[in-house]
Amino acid sequence: MVAIARTDLDVFPLCLGGNVFGWTADEPTSRDVLDAFTEAGGDFVDTANSYLVEHGQSETIIGRWLADRGNRDEIVVATKVGGGRGAVRSLSAATIEQEAHASLERLRTDRIDLYYAHFDDESTPLEETLRAFDALVRAGSVRYLGASNYTPDRLTAALRFQRDNGLAEFTVLQPHYNLVERDFERTLLPVVEEWDLAVAPYFALAKGFLTGKYRPGADAVESPRAEGARAYLDRDGEAVLTALDEVAAAHDTTQAAVALAWLRARPGVVAPIASARGTDQLAQIMPAGTLTLTPAEVDRLTATTQVASRT
Repeated sequence: MVAIARTDLDVFPLCLGGNVFGWTADEPTSRDVLDAFTEAGGDFVDTANSYLVEHGQSETIIGRWLADRGNRDEIVVATKVGGGRGAVRSLSAATIEQEAHASLERLRTDRIDLYYAHFDDESTPLEETLRAFDALVRAGSVRYLGASNYTPDRLTAALRFQRDNGLAEFTVLQPHYNLVERDFERTLLPVVEEWDLAVAPYFALAKGFLTGKYRPGADAVESPRAEGARAYLDRDGEAVLTALDEVAAAHDTTQAAVALAWLRARPGVVAPIASARGTDQLAQIMPAGTLTLTPAEVDRLTATTQVASRT
């Protein structure tokens, strides 16, 4: 387990993404994945009010599973507000209060362990948004707060306002970050280090590219993300795959586990987020929770995209 700084949360160092639940994984399959995840030691699940086909469908599936298994106290549940389209993509006080209570109902729980601002909302005054989040924490509906998809300047402004006004602070950042997409390191990492934020990266496997199944000439299983995954082959992707293959072979594990373990070794990262459309995919990522790479292996992987990350 790993402790999330400035909270009393200890989590398995791999977070199960619920974005596929109700989308590419139907409810029975989603429940199988959740069962297998917890049986293997996992306890950290990430979802959002906007996932996916129907509003809150992922939360609904997770909520039914929690109720049936009676294991709510054993699971750290993270969800989000401010994603989706139209009026839902708002961080107004009214939207935050309404959507938080809707999420609580769908999740069949009385509290959200970690509640993220899914996307920044510059049309709503920052003070209004942050005071609304603070009210949820004070009411006990939310335990801790997180942010996602903020610019460095806006995130810093939010953190400073929270601290200056004695409000509940963002303690976790969920950025877009993986071995082949490393803008986070030059943009948001300085904010993370200054404010002691924990990092839970999304798109940790680069739309599946870092699983190793998308290769030149390979007949990979088609998925909604396949085209995007193959695009990484044009960004030194073959060098990345070669390095993943070598490190995975040395540990007798999967390329996906190695890519996630690389993230775990990066500054500030506590638990990369990865999803699984079935228990077979889950088996590919679970070793990442216990896999420790050598410093030389971390450097080998880092070097494959080091130049690209600075451009």
